[in-house]
Amino acid sequence: MLNGRTVAVVFLIGSLIAGTSFAQQRTLADDWNDFLHFSKIGRLDLAKGYAQAILDGSPDPVALLELSQANPQGYDLAMRVVDTSRDSELASLAKQLLGVIDRGRFELRSDPHVIVEEIARLSTTIRGKMNAISRLRDSGEYAIPFMLDAIADPARRDELDNLLEALPQIGRNAIRPLTAALQMSNDAVKAEVIRALGQIGYPQALPYLKYVVEKDTSVELRNLAAQSVQKIDPRMSNASAAAMFFQLAEKYYYQDESLAPQEGPAFANIWFWDPDGERLIREEVDRAYFYELMAMRCCEWSLKADPQFGLSIGLWLAAFFKAEATGLPMPEYFGPQHASALTYARTAGPEYLQQTLLRGLNDQNAAVALGAAEALATNAGENSLLYTVGPAQPMLQALSFSDRAVRYTAAIAIANAGPRQAFNESRLVVQNLAEALGPQAVAGAWTPELAEEYAMRAVEALLKVGVSRNPVIDLSLAQSALIAATKGQNHDLQVLASRTLAYLSSPDAQRAIAEAALSDEYEMDVRIEAFASLANSAKLHGSLLPDPAVNQIYELTGSDETDPDLRAAAAAAYGALNLPSQKVKDLILDQSQS
Repeated sequence: MLNGRTVAVVFLIGSLIAGTSFAQQRTLADDWNDFLHFSKIGRLDLAKGYAQAILDGSPDPVALLELSQANPQGYDLAMRVVDTSRDSELASLAKQLLGVIDRGRFELRSDPHVIVEEIARLSTTIRGKMNAISRLRDSGEYAIPFMLDAIADPARRDELDNLLEALPQIGRNAIRPLTAALQMSNDAVKAEVIRALGQIGYPQALPYLKYVVEKDTSVELRNLAAQSVQKIDPRMSNASAAAMFFQLAEKYYYQDESLAPQEGPAFANIWFWDPDGERLIREEVDRAYFYELMAMRCCEWSLKADPQFGLSIGLWLAAFFKAEATGLPMPEYFGPQHASALTYARTAGPEYLQQTLLRGLNDQNAAVALGAAEALATNAGENSLLYTVGPAQPMLQALSFSDRAVRYTAAIAIANAGPRQAFNESRLVVQNLAEALGPQAVAGAWTPELAEEYAMRAVEALLKVGVSRNPVIDLSLAQSALIAATKGQNHDLQVLASRTLAYLSSPDAQRAIAEAALSDEYEMDVRIEAFASLANSAKLHGSLLPDPAVNQIYELTGSDETDPDLRAAAAAAYGALNLPSQKVKDLILDQSQS
């Protein structure tokens, strides 16, 4: 926000510009040069005024770009203002101006009319061709569809040599659209694309070329693609396309600098071949998940090359979870029926999910690890959860992960699977479930609602451990947390904690259940459920209650003032305690009318 002095200066400058005679003299160039001048000499309020005047005038981005290109030192000064100025207002205004310049750069390089003119200029003079190649190189990927159209046009055969000479000179930014164009049915143009990729020489083209070697029906194109592979990297001649696509996918996944999208706008392009229109089309996607989307596409091509190349399934899932973690809507080309990452993960086998989980753990990426763990928790059994990937058991490693959601999910999954074979990390399972039951520090994405959700899932898992009499997971390690849960505010949690405590042969556990059943501070439905849990505890372990607690239960069963449902529940619990017959005799005689 501009301060008062700056606003006054902006108003003054605006008033001057609004004047008839002055308006005829002031130009965008004047305001730009004055902004640079006053920034340089330290008159920051005036510099801010002229910057704001430029922005308020909605300048033509291309015109401002041309001014910056005519004065490179001035452009460098504006960049220094953004990076080093101690005046945050001026830095913000300068950043906005640079943003306008970037838009101009994008508009200029992607303007179809400009590109078409430069392609035509390739076939003029030598100087014209040199200038055209330079400008087409600046247009980069945006020039490729128009160049391929021209190459495929029979009416432009006399331009073909110049077009073919220029195509590989576009350089690295041409690779993504050119590799997408390898799906075309025009073998003659496809051959030129293959040659151009070999001449450009970047390794990211290798898997696409190898796919042609392995799959294309044309012997000539297969041989030509093999030659281009040899030209780029002879060592890769014997590698499979599936493996090469997987390697490229990993480079995208880890955002290798050599694969960066073309500089310019806030979006990046993903290229497709339209078989109906026989032309390249592009989809604009947010740069925040461009690398992940490209990793997914490379994994898909890997599976097209070899459906048995399972490593690409695990990486595809990881990239999808990572893309979803940006919080952005998925790109339009996914379509409205495209399922979520978790849906695909739940249909994948444990082998692939364990690969995804291990990648998330190794990368300390909680979103990827959690997605894989949640999918495994849905339908995996003991063998699947304790699956080994190389020397690692990812789900057991997840029990010690830095993110609590991942730890808790792993513990819940293992507990629900009911393992019967002992493992060293079994104590961590209970420790994590007990921690999930306890009070949670709320921060960031860890909301009270999420904490409550995990507490419920944890107590349900512990109850399953108790019901199944699991020999591996020691339920007693969670006793304190379960007792504390019976005293909390969540009624469902109170009930489930009481039910779980019934499976512990412990006086403290049984007394905690009895306390919940007997206390007037608890809701009636919670007390009735607690008496049912007490009855179950008594059936399993006998009476572990002190006499005062037994007497309280007896008094409830004998009182006409007790709620009938509570009285019935108390009586059932009392009977299950299997106490000496004297108490039962007294109860019978107390109600006798004879």
